[in-house]
Amino acid sequence: MMAHFDVYQHVTDQIIASIEAGTPVWRKPWTGDAGGIPFPRRSNGEPYRGINILMLWARAAEQRYRSAHWFTYRQAQDAGAQVRKGEKSATVVKYGTFEKEDAETGEEKTIGYAKASRVFNADQIDGLPEDFQAEPVEAPRDLGTEADPALDAFFDATGISRRTSERPEAFYDVAGDFIHMPPVATFHDATGYYATLAHEACHATGAVHRLDRFSRFDGRTDRAFEELVAEIGSAMVCAQIGVTPDSGQTAAYVESWLRCLKDDKRFIFKAATEAQKAADWLMRSAPAGRLEQEAAA
Repeated sequence: MMAHFDVYQHVTDQIIASIEAGTPVWRKPWTGDAGGIPFPRRSNGEPYRGINILMLWARAAEQRYRSAHWFTYRQAQDAGAQVRKGEKSATVVKYGTFEKEDAETGEEKTIGYAKASRVFNADQIDGLPEDFQAEPVEAPRDLGTEADPALDAFFDATGISRRTSERPEAFYDVAGDFIHMPPVATFHDATGYYATLAHEACHATGAVHRLDRFSRFDGRTDRAFEELVAEIGSAMVCAQIGVTPDSGQTAAYVESWLRCLKDDKRFIFKAATEAQKAADWLMRSAPAGRLEQEAAA
């Protein structure tokens, strides 16, 4: 008899292994350098969301895939192409619901489920059009140690108040609803500054007048959960605006993340879902296209 495949446990095990190895998967995929991994997309060009982004980033980083596109075996065949013999698939998760009659009340109830699917990166497939191949390596943006006007404009457009002082701390003040940042000149490089700012901006999306996340999550895992949401969310934002964060920022929370992940195998799914909402809110408030407009000005 075939053993039951537990989607939640599979994903959690992979994330735990990544953190324990010192290389959280959401720290891997950054545009603008030779090792950059693009935002994962389905065969039809639709971007993946939530936990699937982390899963495919992890696999792409491990195997050094450069293409953004992922296909099921059948989709590759339908495109007139063929997965190379011996290639191993990656796991993605499809969410859905179905109706089931309650045995006690006889009433219909909606039940959610997560189903695993197998996909292959375009780099594993022969015969695909050139459109699906990896794009040429993008030259890194040299931000140096000075502020970047385009990135400043992006974060300003979110409407989240930002204050600066000599105080050597970056944080989101819930009561005052503002982000505090040390001067950009005190950072080793500007990319670290904007990655930190993205992290704090993701925290700020939890306010009651934004996504109201803080009121929906409570308990002993609060800090680890919120930090994981902010870290994954900032990675999603950074991957879209060309900023590479400093992976050292994650060190202080690794222990609590691991403990919570091991206690609750659905923890990473919940965090990824909330992180996606945070990233979506920021990108809607300050469209990435604003960066191009500022750069051209």
